[in-house]
Amino acid sequence: MAAMTIRNLPEETHRAIKLRAKLKGRSAEAEVRAILEEAVHPPEGMKLGTELQKFGKLLGGLELKIVRDKTPAGSTVSFE
Repeated sequence: MAAMTIRNLPEETHRAIKLRAKLKGRSAEAEVRAILEEAVHPPEGMKLGTELQKFGKLLGGLELKIVRDKTPAGSTVSFE
């Protein structure tokens, strides 16, 4: 296993990690490992579309008006 030292970590961040770890019943070191693991390997279902959907629900839903461009691909458009 690799080891890492994090220098210049703001005290506020350190306190927040310790609190977050305490709330989850684990050490600060275990919490940092979990945060890093989730950052580089998000759990299944935590993809961009899922996150956007959650964000939309927080806003009370979004109404999108989608208009399809029916211009054939590769066609030339001239402006007069």
